[in-house]
Amino acid sequence: MEMYIISVILASILIVPFTLKTFSPYLWMDILYIGDLLRILVRFVSRRRRRPFFFVLDRFLEQTAAHPDKPFVVFEDERYSYARTENRSNKIANALQAHPGYRAGDTVALFMGNEPAFLFTWLALAKLGSPVALLNHNIRAKSLLHCFNCCKAKVLIAASELREAVEDVLPSLVEQGVTVLLMTEHCDTPGIESFSDRVEEASDTPLPPSLRSHITFKSPAVYIYTSGTTGLPKAAVVNQNRLLKALAVLSSNGVTPSDVIYLNLPLYHTAGFIVGLIGSIETGSTIILKRKFSASQFWDDCRKYSVTVIQYIGEVMRYLCSTPKRENDKDHKVRLAIGNGIRADIWREFLSRFGNIQVCEFYASTEGNVGFVNYAGKIGAIGRVNFLHRKLFPYTLIKYDTERDEPVRDANGLCVESPKGETGLLVSKITDIAPFVGYTQNEEQTERKRLRDVLKKGDLYFNSGDLMRIDQDNFIYFQDRVGDTFRWKGENVATTEVSDILTISDCLKEANVYGVQVPGHEGRIGMAAVTVKEGAEFDGSKLYNHVVSYLPSYARPRFIRIQNIVEVTGTFKQMKMKLVEESFDPERIRDPLYILDDNEKRYIPLTAQIYCSIVSGSIKL
Repeated sequence: MEMYIISVILASILIVPFTLKTFSPYLWMDILYIGDLLRILVRFVSRRRRRPFFFVLDRFLEQTAAHPDKPFVVFEDERYSYARTENRSNKIANALQAHPGYRAGDTVALFMGNEPAFLFTWLALAKLGSPVALLNHNIRAKSLLHCFNCCKAKVLIAASELREAVEDVLPSLVEQGVTVLLMTEHCDTPGIESFSDRVEEASDTPLPPSLRSHITFKSPAVYIYTSGTTGLPKAAVVNQNRLLKALAVLSSNGVTPSDVIYLNLPLYHTAGFIVGLIGSIETGSTIILKRKFSASQFWDDCRKYSVTVIQYIGEVMRYLCSTPKRENDKDHKVRLAIGNGIRADIWREFLSRFGNIQVCEFYASTEGNVGFVNYAGKIGAIGRVNFLHRKLFPYTLIKYDTERDEPVRDANGLCVESPKGETGLLVSKITDIAPFVGYTQNEEQTERKRLRDVLKKGDLYFNSGDLMRIDQDNFIYFQDRVGDTFRWKGENVATTEVSDILTISDCLKEANVYGVQVPGHEGRIGMAAVTVKEGAEFDGSKLYNHVVSYLPSYARPRFIRIQNIVEVTGTFKQMKMKLVEESFDPERIRDPLYILDDNEKRYIPLTAQIYCSIVSGSIKL
């Protein structure tokens, strides 16, 4: 009898793993993820309780003290250790502190591409207790001035190669009494001062912590610009508390101090700054910094620098898979790819071609209060739903009427939750643990992201603007964007901003901007249905010059559709659904169609032959 009982127990022990794998295949992964989540929370709470306050800068100082000679950032042929980075940032901070046009704590706008000076300057400003506005170095004229003004910056620090862009808006900056500093040894433009010479002469003595004694967890740390749903870019406030949370973004995915991280995404972008830079400060990893993404140099760089972790957005993976195949495609040390926006087919192709790399897809937004991590590695999913995560960050999917562009509500005025398997709008409850800070100097747009009376009267949720779907295995999938934003080349494009730019051109009266899908490409490319001013003619050359002057390349409408009138709904909203469905197919559209041609520097007629070349992939957009 005793042997029988022992046999039953042993059989039960042996069969449990098989049963779990069959009926709960992701249970063990869920348990490990919950453990990681609890560990991160404990560390975060511990840091929150420290006095004086502990911020991201303090973590960098800890890493510098622990291993001063370890490379922090490698850029081209230069290596900057933690100690050298510390000293360089001290020189910038001391030079700025001595400048009469700056007061400690002033908001400073940083207008710079991917280069070590970006990192050094941000650290310097953190030491001075100054919030930093991270300006997109591609923006110009009206957009640049708007982004600068909406964060009320007192100082602009710009890279030397962006001098012309600064000069374009200089009269307005001078009128406002802004201190304009250029990272160069000499500048003869009145109103712009050279700053590199001051930095070289400055001391590298550490600055006293008392300079930032006024900072709390609610104080703004950085402003990151997001196109959002309407209008010009909005400055999302990333406060010190949110930045402290972000330290865990890489360590929670298994990144260690021995890892080498390849950072080629823009530092003004959430992915580059928060995931790449802030995440690396927590782990103490080495950053390989590139000016910009290059598919042709990507894997050679990974081999040269022994890269182990890469970042991506959906387009990056597609670009890599589109390069000519090579015999050494799997000859590298990359073990982890972390990012968002990769399509399932590209994911499979990437793994097949480049080897057994763990792909960690996640979902988050600059200003949002909820995120997901696909810790199970389910191809195509952006994350996984579990009980603890939902308790800490209450969210749900609600039914959304895409024609009326608003959530569906029941007879009681409450939103209707979407059943499993159906697409719905992701909304997340605004709580003390999951706050929504909003946009600086833009209460109207902040309020638009708040959704009230969702599941009960008086509740308050963050409207993500993203349509999602949860399957029967509790994996969550991104479906589409709602409203007036589309994504192209890894950037959000606000249709209202582009419309405003188009309608100040000489020949266009109205413009309805939207994104259309192109076979073989991630996201949606810009297209505009326009009307021509009375008495004017469409001029493809002038319009080309106009959009190039005012818009970054990713926001320029690639296709123009000329209509007699711009159709509107009964509530006078521009109709987009039908336009999106018809796309840019000349066989379906009788209106004149044009395509932006960078070689000819004008908009040229879109012929059936050009259309077929785009669809077949012969013409790359």
